[in-house]
Amino acid sequence: MKFTPAKLVLSMIALSCLGMSTAYAHTVEKEGYVIDTRSNVVKSGAGLCWRTGYWTPAMAIEECDPDLIKKEAPKPAPKAAEPAKMTPPAAGPDKPAVKAEFKAETLFDFDKYKVKPEGQKELDNKIVAAMKNHPEVEKLLVTGHTDRIGTVKYNQKLSERRANAVKAYLVKQGIPEARIHAVGKGESSPNAEANTKEKCKGVKGKKKLIACLQPDRRVTVEPEVQVPVKK
Repeated sequence: MKFTPAKLVLSMIALSCLGMSTAYAHTVEKEGYVIDTRSNVVKSGAGLCWRTGYWTPAMAIEECDPDLIKKEAPKPAPKAAEPAKMTPPAAGPDKPAVKAEFKAETLFDFDKYKVKPEGQKELDNKIVAAMKNHPEVEKLLVTGHTDRIGTVKYNQKLSERRANAVKAYLVKQGIPEARIHAVGKGESSPNAEANTKEKCKGVKGKKKLIACLQPDRRVTVEPEVQVPVKK
């Protein structure tokens, strides 16, 4: 690109103005101090800056009076995130307020589901009174169990009838029906503690087998819904 005399003059003027503006900016910044022709602060032999007669602390610059420059307050360290508060689990009851296990023979005749008089007394003593004294048991679970003698279908039906017979008796004694849930599990849940599956393996004779499987024939009663007692 060729420069004409006019363009050359304009370029020189622009550069001159730029230099003047830069020098002016430096001069204004250092106006509280004596500066030389190059806009550098004049310093003593000890390296101290020479101040003008109208110098004020507000004119201090980092180069000469770093102690007078306002330092930005350190930003506070970000707070550590608080650990998420865990909602404590709802307090539950310390122990079941109503719980009992009855041998089937205590409540019923063999292979029957009508509650016997002696069975009624057992239910009165262990369940009826307790249910009336413990309203925190909102739902009582009555579960009937049988042994494995007979068909699965028959045993399931018998266990349901026995559980419902116990429920009917409790309702008759004044326990609201809504507080009782009756279910039958047939032969599906043998008594784990008795371990009849192994203990009765190989037992021959019906009477001996019936006697051996006795722990499996039972009715369990326990809370299905129990709320904490208000203190």
